[in-house]
Amino acid sequence: MDPVLRLVIIIVQSYIIGSIPSALIVSKSFFGFDIRTKGSGNMGSTNVFRVLGWKWGLVVQITDILKGFTAVGLVAYFFDSTMPFVNATPFEDATVVKMIAGLCAVVGHIWSVFAGFKGGKGINTSVGLLIAMAPVEVAVAAGVFLLLVFASGYVSLGSIVAAMVVPGTMAFRYNILGVEIEGYDVLVHSFIVLALLVIYAHRSNVRRLLAGTENRFTKLMLFNRSSR
Repeated sequence: MDPVLRLVIIIVQSYIIGSIPSALIVSKSFFGFDIRTKGSGNMGSTNVFRVLGWKWGLVVQITDILKGFTAVGLVAYFFDSTMPFVNATPFEDATVVKMIAGLCAVVGHIWSVFAGFKGGKGINTSVGLLIAMAPVEVAVAAGVFLLLVFASGYVSLGSIVAAMVVPGTMAFRYNILGVEIEGYDVLVHSFIVLALLVIYAHRSNVRRLLAGTENRFTKLMLFNRSSR
C-alpha cells in the first residue's frame, strides 16, 4: 500500500475512533434523551457523572480513555515502518505515527463528526494517549488532578492544570533530574500542543472559573470536609 494512503487511513481511523460519542450513545440508548440537553450540555464524562450517576459516568470515562489508547495501539497493525515523509525526529517512525494517531483521536473527541463536530473536552482521550506514550507523566498529572478536585471540587480546574502538568513534568525530569528521555524535544512539544487543545476545549470553563460560576462537585471536596 502507498505510504501516503496508509498514513491517511491511520489519521482518519484515529479521528473516527476519537469521534465515537460515548456519552451520547449511553444517554440515548439507555435513558432516551440527549445528554447535551442536560446539566452542562457537554458530552464528557463529568456531565454524565452529574446527570446519570457515577456508574454510567465511569462507563463513559473508561470508554473515552480507551479511544485514545486504542488509536495508538492500532498503529502497530496498520503501519509497516514506511513513512511518506522524512522523519527528522530521534523516534522510530512507528512512534511518530502513534503520536499523530493519538492527537487525531483527541481532535475527534473534541470535534466529533457524529455529533455535529461538537464533543467532549478531550481529557479522557488524552489520558488514553498518555498512558500509551508517557505513563510516568500521566501518573503525576493524575495525582495533581485528584488533589485539586478533592481540594476545590472543580473537575475542570483539575483537568486544565493536569494537562499542563504533563509537559511540565517531562521538562522537570529531563532538565532538572537528568532523566534520559528519548526524543524529548518532540515529545514535550507534542504534549504542549495537547495541553493547548485541552485548554482551548475548556475555554468556557475558564470563563466560569474566573467569574466564580463554575459547577462544583461539593461531595468530592474531601479536604474541606475533613477540616470541618
